[in-house]
Amino acid sequence: MNILPALRTGQARAEFGRVHPIDELEIPFAIIEGSEPGPCLLVTAGVHGSEFCSIEAAVRLMQTNPAEIKGTLLILPILNVEGFHKRSIYVMPQDGKNLNRMFPGKPDGTTGERLAHWLVTSVYPLADAYIDLHGGDLDEGLAPFTIFPAGCEKSQALAAVFGIPVAVAAGGSGYTIDAAHRLGIPSILPEVSGNGLWSEDTVSLLTDGIRRVMRTLGMVAGDVEEAPQKPLEVVTMWVPTASRTGLWYPRKELSEAVAKGDLLGEIRNVFGEVLASIHSEKDGFILYGLTSLSVNQGEALLGVGTPV
Repeated sequence: MNILPALRTGQARAEFGRVHPIDELEIPFAIIEGSEPGPCLLVTAGVHGSEFCSIEAAVRLMQTNPAEIKGTLLILPILNVEGFHKRSIYVMPQDGKNLNRMFPGKPDGTTGERLAHWLVTSVYPLADAYIDLHGGDLDEGLAPFTIFPAGCEKSQALAAVFGIPVAVAAGGSGYTIDAAHRLGIPSILPEVSGNGLWSEDTVSLLTDGIRRVMRTLGMVAGDVEEAPQKPLEVVTMWVPTASRTGLWYPRKELSEAVAKGDLLGEIRNVFGEVLASIHSEKDGFILYGLTSLSVNQGEALLGVGTPV
């Protein structure tokens, strides 16, 4: 198994290449190292290959001038390379699994499980902080928010610094930043844009947030545009799934407030018959939603942000 080049060489450098975490994968990377010592910030994107806003933000971050930073930026801009080229939604084409549900992975598992294992054992330990960029896949719209591991004060502080006013305290396991958190690494997962779209405004929302985190870590000096001064709204997220396969008709818009019992949407067949009605089990507001007309049983329909 090939590994990444050595970090923290003490010389300002920008190194680009491709690493083979497992035999069938080749993943691009960038190492941007300043001449002065400092922390290592790991930035990944493309866990979901069609979340293009996150990937473009990581690609732009690769152009960082080594002379302008202290410490090290380690960037893996497209983890799911085949999914990126095939415009795959959520899953890795090699095994049909969602990489962001497979952490900490398995050394002898499927392609995605082995990739997750490599990240946890060979890459995460290099980092002092971690940002996993996401961007709303081809079939989902979302209002920007940042996810952090519930109960981790350092990660919540990074979410506040990043600058998106809404942060989701996530429990459970299997995802990137939870695995990093379990290694003691403060970690956040910003979500910006949706439906695979990207623009200057949405990409800048991610790159500006990264710069604010870098300044907080002592990696950059000087002026960094401040985020709007709003108190961080910390929520949890309730996610109903489809009980039937059919056509999805949402009844609520992104960021719209909902009350317990409100009708959130309906699943119908092609003849207009209602197969399932989805009512909110929580008070809160819509964080993201399925924008596809087609829906399959078991798929997530939307996310309701609920006060902690």
